[in-house]
Amino acid sequence: MTAQDPVVIAGAGPAGATLALYLAQHGVPVLLLEREAALPKDLRASTFHPPSLEMLNELGVAAPMIALGLIVDRYQYRDRGTGEVAEFDMSVIADETLFPYRLQLEQYELTAIIERVLRRYACAELRFGHDVTDFEQDADGVSVAVTTPAGRQTLRGSFLVGADGASSNVRKAAGIGFGGFTYHEKFLVASTDFAFEQVFEDLSWVNYVADAEDWCVMLRTDKAWRVLWPVDAASNAEAERELGDAALQERLHRLHDKPGDYRIRHRTLYDVHQRVARTYVKGRVALVGDAGHINNPLGGMGMNGGLHDACNLGRKLVATWRGGLDREAGLAAYDRQRRELAARFVQEHTIANKRLMESSNVDVQRERQRDLMEKARDPEKAKAFVMERAMMHCAWE
Repeated sequence: MTAQDPVVIAGAGPAGATLALYLAQHGVPVLLLEREAALPKDLRASTFHPPSLEMLNELGVAAPMIALGLIVDRYQYRDRGTGEVAEFDMSVIADETLFPYRLQLEQYELTAIIERVLRRYACAELRFGHDVTDFEQDADGVSVAVTTPAGRQTLRGSFLVGADGASSNVRKAAGIGFGGFTYHEKFLVASTDFAFEQVFEDLSWVNYVADAEDWCVMLRTDKAWRVLWPVDAASNAEAERELGDAALQERLHRLHDKPGDYRIRHRTLYDVHQRVARTYVKGRVALVGDAGHINNPLGGMGMNGGLHDACNLGRKLVATWRGGLDREAGLAAYDRQRRELAARFVQEHTIANKRLMESSNVDVQRERQRDLMEKARDPEKAKAFVMERAMMHCAWE
């Protein structure tokens, strides 16, 4: 390995930024490339699970996140038909983690914190407006083709990491397949500053709301309430209608019929996929986060899985850099550990989370609610349920 060649990371989202910080803190030169002119502030993932907070705490960024975010120490499964509520108190895992709660915080707050911290490290560089388009690799490193404001450039790195999202150029250039499927329905998300907690009795900050006609997820971020519904919108005209004021106001008023319109701060409609890359590693090239795996957002496992990827790969790259781990063996272990976990645990659980919510059969809904309420009442079952949903068993090396 050529000591002066940095690890090149394509994409400064949560996974790429976290990996860059991990490497910099361990003295490994890193070049973080972001295609946008600045860190994006789009509303995407907002749930941080306990294992992720533990990892980010080791990097020194959990405290400022917690200061900004909303602590969620309980979450609920609500049945609108019967009014029954199954509540899971996350204090049941207080003996397992320093952070027995979910933290609700927009993901761009994390990347902004990391950007500030990264600038303290001489071995780390962040360049905006740099879009990785291709690469060539050899026994000693990787030559990375980048489109920049100044034109096309070729940068040299010891490794290349694709953290460039679901449409990853790095994954495509590597010829890595992205197997899985896309759901027929889309997810509609609207954010509003209306105080739902004042009109729903004992409402928690995270709620899965079953309804035979219109199930939804209601969660509070650090800034606003966010509501998610599944919708059938096969055509552009249908998508425009679902995103329109009339349709959104109707859905929100069905949730709570207040006087006047809701103030809608943000709205989006997106496709939902369940996909995992055929491999996370090809020679000196590795994938993390959405470049390697995407899933439906129920349970908040997507971004968290990417953070776990970043810390796992970071450990392997640091050990390789220091000469204590064979490169091929280290990257093979990363691929085996993280890809198998994404393919088996995360995919299975996110698919199951969706199935748990979507049945329109009233009898199935009632049975689901009875099962959830039984689990919530039983301390042993409740702890097992919370451990599983908090990803406590899927962050191993």
